[in-house]
Amino acid sequence: MGTLAADGNVNYSMFEMFQGSIPGSIAETSTLWIIVGAIILIATGIGSWRIMLGSVLGAAFMGFLFNLWGANALMSFSWMNHLVVGGFAFGVVFMATDPVSAAQTAKGKWIYGILIGFISIMIRVFNPAYPEGVMLAILLMNVFAPTIDHYVIQGNINKRKKRWASTLKTA
Repeated sequence: MGTLAADGNVNYSMFEMFQGSIPGSIAETSTLWIIVGAIILIATGIGSWRIMLGSVLGAAFMGFLFNLWGANALMSFSWMNHLVVGGFAFGVVFMATDPVSAAQTAKGKWIYGILIGFISIMIRVFNPAYPEGVMLAILLMNVFAPTIDHYVIQGNINKRKKRWASTLKTA
């Protein structure tokens, strides 16, 4: 399990991180079994696939941008590895999709999820003392979820008002 590098660190393969044969907190290291849990949550209607997919897309995009920049070791850490290592997958599947504190609108769930992904990787990269930024990102976005929903709903209302006003002018 893992290969010993010349600097004394142990390097794990992508597959070892995905299947969970790395040290870490119980239940958060196996992305494979977290995906099984995600499928169950989506099938039962409890978890939102929009939040899960949005978070993965946001984290992948932010990780890819950091890979291009590559100013430090964590920025050079492969964007794919950011998705399978640590508590990111666990937080996205089991915590971010909480139906009470997450965004409620369809568009709001996409925004909420993407921002969780962005912020998680930013915290992980810029603050090495706090490697699991997903929990802080989820808490932060839980605070903004009602605001996101408010602006999504307000945008829909404004679109309908504009459409209604245009139908009155043509009538």
